Amino acid sequence: MKKFKQYLAFLVVLLMLGGLFYVAWFGVTDKSGEGEVKKQVGSMHDIKFGLDLAGGASITYKVEGKDGKTPTSQEMDDTVSKLQKRVESELGTTEASVYKEGNDRITVEIPGATDKIFETLSTPGNLYFIREYNSDGKANYQRIYGTGILSEGVTIDSLKNNGGIVLEGSDIANARAGINNESSRKYVVELSLTSEGTKKFAEATTEAAKKGWSIGIYYDGKFVSVPTVNEAITTGKAEISGMESYEEAENIASTIRIGGLDVSLKELRANVVGAQLGSSAIHTSKRAAEIGFVFIVLFMLIVYRVLGVSASIALGFYCCLEVILLSAFEVTLTLPGIAGIILSIGMAVDANVLVFARIREEIASGTPVDKAIGAGYNKALSAILDGNITTLIAALVLGIGGTGSIRGFAITLALGIIVSMFTALFITRIITRIIYNLGFKDVKFYGKAKALKKIDFVQKRKVFYAISLAIAIAGIAVMGVNHSKGNGAFNYSIDFVGGTATTITFDSVPSIDKIEKEIEPAVMKAANSADKNLNVTSISHQVVEKEKQVILKTITLSTSASESVGKVLKDNYGAKDVTYETISATISNEMGRSAIVSTIIALVLMLIYIWFRFKDIRFGSSAIIALAHDAIMVIMCYAFSRIEVGSTFIAAVLTIIGYSINDTIVTFDRIRENQHGIRSEEELKSMVIDSINQTLSRSLFTSITTFIMVLSLFVVGVNDIRIFALPLMVGVVSGTYSSICIASQLWFGFKNKSLKASGAYKTVKAKKTADNLS
Repeated sequence: MKKFKQYLAFLVVLLMLGGLFYVAWFGVTDKSGEGEVKKQVGSMHDIKFGLDLAGGASITYKVEGKDGKTPTSQEMDDTVSKLQKRVESELGTTEASVYKEGNDRITVEIPGATDKIFETLSTPGNLYFIREYNSDGKANYQRIYGTGILSEGVTIDSLKNNGGIVLEGSDIANARAGINNESSRKYVVELSLTSEGTKKFAEATTEAAKKGWSIGIYYDGKFVSVPTVNEAITTGKAEISGMESYEEAENIASTIRIGGLDVSLKELRANVVGAQLGSSAIHTSKRAAEIGFVFIVLFMLIVYRVLGVSASIALGFYCCLEVILLSAFEVTLTLPGIAGIILSIGMAVDANVLVFARIREEIASGTPVDKAIGAGYNKALSAILDGNITTLIAALVLGIGGTGSIRGFAITLALGIIVSMFTALFITRIITRIIYNLGFKDVKFYGKAKALKKIDFVQKRKVFYAISLAIAIAGIAVMGVNHSKGNGAFNYSIDFVGGTATTITFDSVPSIDKIEKEIEPAVMKAANSADKNLNVTSISHQVVEKEKQVILKTITLSTSASESVGKVLKDNYGAKDVTYETISATISNEMGRSAIVSTIIALVLMLIYIWFRFKDIRFGSSAIIALAHDAIMVIMCYAFSRIEVGSTFIAAVLTIIGYSINDTIVTFDRIRENQHGIRSEEELKSMVIDSINQTLSRSLFTSITTFIMVLSLFVVGVNDIRIFALPLMVGVVSGTYSSICIASQLWFGFKNKSLKASGAYKTVKAKKTADNLS
């Protein structure tokens, strides 16, 4: 009867997995009307994809300044920022691409957009300075807003009628962030007003200063700042203080400038565009995931036997849940998002490998299998939690502070971490217990940890440091040589430096296969042959079916290259017309700065967390140095290989940081467990060597499973996917190397130095001598 219940439980688990698979792949029936089936779509087919994977809508505006003048560079940059913020707030998507085209045009590309957003984007955002109170004419003052929102019943129209609005956007001449050195370097926003605005503000601030009121700055339906007025401001120059950072001050200044823009947007064209990465990108990514999954399952079954069965079933749960949640939360999936999923799959397997290694250690020490399973989960828990939480910290910071594809990467990574912890700690444990109760109780089904020959990684630490330093120096040398030749230290893509958009009009649009396999190679050959200084290595294309056009985006083409490309397209591929336009970078300075700042904040928070958990800042500092090492190795990969540095560059570096910290934490957790009773430098060294060797198989096996996933992307994926996968493979190898050969050795060096400085070794030695004499 007891075994029957176990069989029943195992059947329930399989049925649950089957049900999740059905929902993920085939979907649930959506009925409407009188029981008619409206649609039946699986979560897999309902996932939203970004512009790079599935295309979307594109709209181009002509920007006109005051009195029809050409807008200034600052006005263009601020308008781009305004449109980016509008898209994010109106659509709730961070995956839009906004860039300048020529001197007076801006193009906005949005995945899955509707006509409504185009109307919203072309309507300028309104900026108002609103007084806190307003008189009804009888000196009875009414509160206009409180706690950052307009009071109930108060509208912008009513405020315009009763004088509650002090200034409008047109009254602002300029706004910029600054530092007030007279007040201990406080961050401020410096305002300049027009002559009309100066008069209005003088009157309003005189009254507000007397009564201690504030004047709120209201843009696009919300308050961005609510400063109190300390004194009457009559000179047309004002200063808003109280910002905690220069970035906060710059954000407020940028918003005020945007609200004060005196430009108009005229729609030139709006079209549906195809995927930037080609039609086969999604298909090949799915195929790569399937191949990688199969190889991981085989690897787990061969290495871990019965435990591998548990892990494989749990991994199936993970994949199904991940797909369902991506669809349920309407996450827009882009190439960086795929990186987050790949990393979380590796971490899902990692948690299982960590537990299984502990179980085998317990069995090898003579613990019965039943108790070894429980002990394995209990002893591995701290390392699993610490590794996942540190990575989750990075994901949360990047999700809150990042922009664009960085936020998309963070969301998928955070979601994957949470799901992977659930499946590893609960699903795998339940399945393992059921299989054990079914009669698989013999040690042969689980295996024992084998005593392997110890490798003295600590003794060779200087060799490891030298290898890493040599790679970094060689990479810097290569960067210098390339820069001196005029090729640039890195091969930057149009995402960072802008380029040329070549619009080709046909009688009928060629097939995607012909564009990718014939036209794009021909364009690259023509451009590079015409101008020997060019090195066009990749092209992204977009198809505009309605206009019978294909848009090819490349690095900036010279006049000779453009003429050569045009001739080839007209002579060989029947192009009716070919036009060229310079386009700006899609990754703005603000996005790059946001990614850097968010990464630094994440590293600081990880350092604090590791310090708190391990009670030793040397663990945190060693881990951060190891992360910097891995980031440098990935960057060197771009320098050596000259693959394009584009939007996926940031995602690749962040992916490896997340992977590496998890790997390092596991080794540190074992050091923390083993470090007790250390009496000499030799004992400290021996303890670190033991800890590294005890976690060595786990580090290698996790790296193998993660590497398998990335390798499958590299082998099966299209060119853009392979360009992304190559630095990831380098990063996985580097992350494993730094965890084994760098991080722990750094900790040993820091710890050994502090113990020597404190005299701890000498004290212990003196005490032993005294004990012997007595």
